Amino acid sequence: MSEQALGIHQRIAEELGVRERQVAAAVELLDGGATVPFIARYRKEVTGTLDDAQLRTLDERLRYLRELEERRAAVLDSIREQGKLDDALTARIMGADSKARLEDIYLPFKPKRRTKAAIAREAGLEPLADTLINDPTQVPETVAAGYVDADKGVADVKAALDGARSILVERFAEDPDLIGELRERMWTRGALVSKVREGKETDGAKFADYFDFSEPFGKLPSHRILAMFRGEKEEVLELVMEASPEVDPTVLPVPRTEYEVRIAQRFGISDQGRPGDKWLSDTVRWAWRTRILVHLGIDLRGRLRQAAEDEAVRVFATNLRDLLLAAPAGTRATMGLDPGFRTGVKVAVVDATGKVVATETIYPHVPQQRWDEALAVLGKLAARHKVELVAIGNGTASRETDKLAAELIAKFPDLKLTKVMVSEAGASVYSASAYASSELPDLDVSIRGAVSIARRLQDPLAELVKIDPKSIGVGQYQHDLSEVKLSRSLDAVVEDCVNGVGVDVNTASAPLLTRVSGIGAGLAENIVAHRDLHGPFRSRKGLKEVPRLGAKAFEQCAGFLRIPAGDDPLDASSVHPESYPVVRKILAATGGDLSSLIGNTSTLRSLRPEQFVTETFGLPTVTDILAELEKPGRDPRPAFKTATFADGVEKLSDLKPGMTLEGVVTNVAAFGAFVDIGVHQDGLVHVSALSKTFVKDPRDVVKSGDVVKVKVLEVDIPRKRISLTLRLDDELPTPGQPTQQGNRRDNNRGGNRQQQQPRANNNSRRDTARTDNAAAGTMADALRRAGFKS
Repeated sequence: MSEQALGIHQRIAEELGVRERQVAAAVELLDGGATVPFIARYRKEVTGTLDDAQLRTLDERLRYLRELEERRAAVLDSIREQGKLDDALTARIMGADSKARLEDIYLPFKPKRRTKAAIAREAGLEPLADTLINDPTQVPETVAAGYVDADKGVADVKAALDGARSILVERFAEDPDLIGELRERMWTRGALVSKVREGKETDGAKFADYFDFSEPFGKLPSHRILAMFRGEKEEVLELVMEASPEVDPTVLPVPRTEYEVRIAQRFGISDQGRPGDKWLSDTVRWAWRTRILVHLGIDLRGRLRQAAEDEAVRVFATNLRDLLLAAPAGTRATMGLDPGFRTGVKVAVVDATGKVVATETIYPHVPQQRWDEALAVLGKLAARHKVELVAIGNGTASRETDKLAAELIAKFPDLKLTKVMVSEAGASVYSASAYASSELPDLDVSIRGAVSIARRLQDPLAELVKIDPKSIGVGQYQHDLSEVKLSRSLDAVVEDCVNGVGVDVNTASAPLLTRVSGIGAGLAENIVAHRDLHGPFRSRKGLKEVPRLGAKAFEQCAGFLRIPAGDDPLDASSVHPESYPVVRKILAATGGDLSSLIGNTSTLRSLRPEQFVTETFGLPTVTDILAELEKPGRDPRPAFKTATFADGVEKLSDLKPGMTLEGVVTNVAAFGAFVDIGVHQDGLVHVSALSKTFVKDPRDVVKSGDVVKVKVLEVDIPRKRISLTLRLDDELPTPGQPTQQGNRRDNNRGGNRQQQQPRANNNSRRDTARTDNAAAGTMADALRRAGFKS
């Protein structure tokens, strides 16, 4: 192993708080093609039980540090080619622990266009610059007179002094230690300032909370950073990276910022009344104002965006995980209703396996208003196909359609139907996708949405994996984020969720199989094709007959693929085939057969895992096997339950402060949670109203899919805002008093201007047939309606 690799392993080990050999083992597995789910579940002995979260962090840091080493090598090569590399510089470069620090060191040697400083050096003015900074007792104009040379482009004394100043400014601005120190000083003391551009007050109203805003860099949450950057991009806001305003008039001849003071100190410049002191002080001021401040502003802007993106990606990933792992209704015949007014309500009935058995379009709402006819159609479909659940999309006309479903249940009580509101987010993306065309070739695009709504109630994970995670839209400002970073994070979440739950290989779609460890798109298609041609798999061994599914792929995927009612009961569990010998050893010790051992809690808990440990299978694996035998194929997702929307509360105008309602959490952001209470507009529970105690992360209290009771604090109909609280004993705000969605200061905010809670901006785009409803006031409004026709 190279010294470079050892250094990377040691650093990651220190960051994770684990042993270096654990990191080395995990890196070797990752480099060998093993996936994080496989390593976390089936290679615990090798990695010392690193879990999936640690492995994901390890994988990200490994990528960053390897990129850092590649860049370090390139920098060394570049400086070596210039003939400027010595031992001291090599040591500094090798000691750079971040990309930013490495670039600071490289800056003076980085090939650049011909600068004013370079031109001045060519004109022979560097000795003048050295003289002036080393001996301020000399009069600058007198010394400069000796460097006037028209043939070299130095026409007069002023030109000579300007050239010397350019050389010193570049010297100051390319001192890596100084720049690093000033950058951190500005980060801890500076602030992001936002102002509205003249004449943009009306057109940019959605950014009104940032028309006069300031907050310290270190306290800015990600959603505010991204909102202001978006406002700047849309030419509504002007942003300034403001340094701290402190001055120290005692160090330099005129009041200077603390940054200018530090630059002066770094190069031994001070006001002692000498002839050259003022010229040098002015040079410091010029360097700070025209070069260093600009450079640091760009750096800190990048750092803010990086931090905001990291947090926004984390928010998106967490919400996506919650959505994918939402409680499945299970194998129950389900009717999906995709609501609409003019174009009607699209109806699709799927059986317990998700197979489409009937479709229809009804027109119960305006303008047709064929209500009774719609009820009759739905009643016949439900009776004929023994429907148990009615899944209602939560987009346009959802409450009207929910009312229709309620009357259907009341009119046909013998059917024992249960209605559930389901998020439509991303369903239209699926409907128009190539996969939907191949899966449902005989159905119109509009009907496919109803099918998706029905199936995602039965099994959210199995259905949502058919959609690009970014199109599900449970993040904040996702369209402002790095495409690569977001995709990589979301793909990891989907992979972890799919493998954490496990997949029935005989019913799984190709998109679902694609997310299983070790299986790519081509191999997933081969599995489906083999299944269609030869019938259901009877054992995991049968997977080896699938074209291109070799030993490595089998090792990676076999433990995550389930075969219920197969030839071997273990094939329905998460016990990996490589561990079956351990189970046989357990059977020999208990003297029974497998069918009597599986689920036998008393027998399994009486066993000592240590007695089944071998050189190959350690205590963690044996412990996992015993737990799996106790509850084979257990689903980690929660039990299915639904929220009941209040009767008579169907639109914003029906809401009154003080109402207590039941709803479903649709999205969780850094500043709070959005809750669907059935009025076509999600309400916001600000982070300060989630609990009576301090809440650092809203996800510590709620997650997407949770059924909660909330109290209405305020309804702002013109701006389509609903202020809610989970603290049901909260008093209502008096008229004119700001609430959490109004202009209220957070206790932990800083800054020297009025600071307002920013509006929750739309972060999910509709299909091209729909416009981005930026004025809606909450991102959840866009999420719920993403991509659906009215």
